[in-house]
Amino acid sequence: MTAKLMLDKKREGRALGSAEIREFIEGFTSGEIPDYQMAAFAMAVCCRGMNERETADLTEAMKNSGRCLEWAGLATADKHSTGGVGDKLSLVVQPLAASCGVSVPSLTGRGLGITGGTADKLETIPGYSCSQTLDRFQEIVRGVGVSMAVQTDEITPADKKLYALRDVTGTVASIPLIVSSILSKKLAEGAGALVFDVKCGRGAFMKTRDEASALAAALVSGAEAAGRKAAALVTRMDEPLGFAVGNVNEVAEALEILKSRPERLADVTGLCVELAAGMVSLARGIPPGEAARLCSENLESGAALDKFEKMVEAHGGDLESFRRFAAGRTFKFRIQAMRSGYVEAIDAEKVAGVALRLGAGREKAGDAIDPLAGVTLAVRRGDRVFAGAPLATLEKSRSPDGLEAAAAELYKAFSFAAAAPEARPLVIERIGQW
Repeated sequence: MTAKLMLDKKREGRALGSAEIREFIEGFTSGEIPDYQMAAFAMAVCCRGMNERETADLTEAMKNSGRCLEWAGLATADKHSTGGVGDKLSLVVQPLAASCGVSVPSLTGRGLGITGGTADKLETIPGYSCSQTLDRFQEIVRGVGVSMAVQTDEITPADKKLYALRDVTGTVASIPLIVSSILSKKLAEGAGALVFDVKCGRGAFMKTRDEASALAAALVSGAEAAGRKAAALVTRMDEPLGFAVGNVNEVAEALEILKSRPERLADVTGLCVELAAGMVSLARGIPPGEAARLCSENLESGAALDKFEKMVEAHGGDLESFRRFAAGRTFKFRIQAMRSGYVEAIDAEKVAGVALRLGAGREKAGDAIDPLAGVTLAVRRGDRVFAGAPLATLEKSRSPDGLEAAAAELYKAFSFAAAAPEARPLVIERIGQW
């Protein structure tokens, strides 16, 4: 009856009390509140919203539904991305921040739909296991400085149950529910500072700047309400990040950035440095400019690469075997420009859809991915091309079936113009303590 009264209250648009939210989440976690009442709650929140205090209470209750980690004596930080196409930034950012004296406990996720998962990318490295006990996770963070692993059943079980319901009841697109889902996990992992990369555009969950800015501001305010230092970037996701979209090819591109800071990836590298510098500045309490200088130096010196290699080893991975695996046999299809001109746009959503079709992602949880499948672009927005020049290569390892049809779809992602488009920075907006 208490649950029904609470649902009536939220349906009418009234604010819920802190104790009501806490008891409802506790009941849902224990099984006393059935799925259908939680689904009704999610829909009511979707339609009626929540104020900042309610969202903070929901976040806190979900965080406390499981185990919460502590890192006494360590300066800790983590970075969270809302997901994008070709977004391999965590593979660079987290070890880069760790190389600058910040401990990085990073619980990451697997891909679903067009959004690639960091865990899937890491596990293309032979032997690398993202499934670690929380005790081992803490051991790696304390010993190496950084660990990237998947959430265990001990962390925010309420969020895991609620997310499964939201996915099938049309209640994903709600800022209070998104914020509580993201923040409950990040707060439970215990990082003292949080930096958010909120993607905006064709290949992002948030399509408009207003939507992305609202989510970024809500994440920062929610983290700060929970006693954490926080900042966010709103960044472009109209075109893929970098050249690689897939799993193995994205790990290879991240390693390229860690090893040599290639000029052709200068914008992606710059974004990595800014995000890592935000983590370092907030966690260590040093000025942003000093943190950015330190990050640039450690990327250049190879200190960040060394952290990545040590993390891989601690998780059981073998980078030498990865290099052989990445060079393995695949079926390929290359598309070429049919006219001369400038690349005006590359639709990230269409590119991701093709990569998914090739087997680089999952249409539903539990689907097996083809780690070697993906798209590698030969050009980026603003490049000049001539008729017959390569635009991209499609790859898959299981069968050549469907490559030609996928190539035809990929060509639709490119648009061309007679003049070069205006350059656009990746960062649209900075929110919080930059």
